[in-house]
Amino acid sequence: MGSVTVYGPPISPAVSRVLACLLEKDVVFNLVNIDMSKAQHKSPDFLKIQPFGQVPAFQDEHTTLFESRAICRYICDKYADRGNRSLLGRRGGGLVERAHVEQWLEAEGQSFNPPSSTLVFQLAFARQMGLPQDPAAILLNEGKLAKVLDVYERRLQESRFLAGDEFSLADLSHLPNGHYIRAGGKEEFFTSRKHVARWWEDISMRPSWRKVVEMQRTPPA
Repeated sequence: MGSVTVYGPPISPAVSRVLACLLEKDVVFNLVNIDMSKAQHKSPDFLKIQPFGQVPAFQDEHTTLFESRAICRYICDKYADRGNRSLLGRRGGGLVERAHVEQWLEAEGQSFNPPSSTLVFQLAFARQMGLPQDPAAILLNEGKLAKVLDVYERRLQESRFLAGDEFSLADLSHLPNGHYIRAGGKEEFFTSRKHVARWWEDISMRPSWRKVVEMQRTPPA
């Protein structure tokens, strides 16, 4: 077993982001399921490694981290010589190439994630938690997400992926929420935009992400 441990259920979008990154980098890891329905994420032991009581938490030998995008950056930098070496820009690509990845990763976190996270909760998790869907919230955030994807459509006319011609962490970071939005019956957000549709097909068929989806179907005990 490897020295890397991820704590959290693979159905969590943030957890699945980290898992996809580890798989892209060919890093061996242990996955410890956290049963949030039993408030395991609020236990004293868990709060020692994730003080906000959220998932994922991450350990690599003596290093403990939380927040999925920070974890992914750490993985890409520490394990730079493993697996996919272009997640933060091609080796030798320099400061500008790295900045392009960071720019679109920031766009994911600040522009794509807020409306898509609301839609994921409403479409995928509200009913599981015994909560009613909020049609007004769905409608509002559908409009916000459409505007973001219109920007993506224009960008993806110019390049295969968001940060350029190589798959990067900026693309990977969209997979968790995009997956749930499509599974929730809102695939038209992607299919109605030619270049977004091509991009989504490309990134969602990567072996790393297919493995994560399989892990979501058969989570650890």
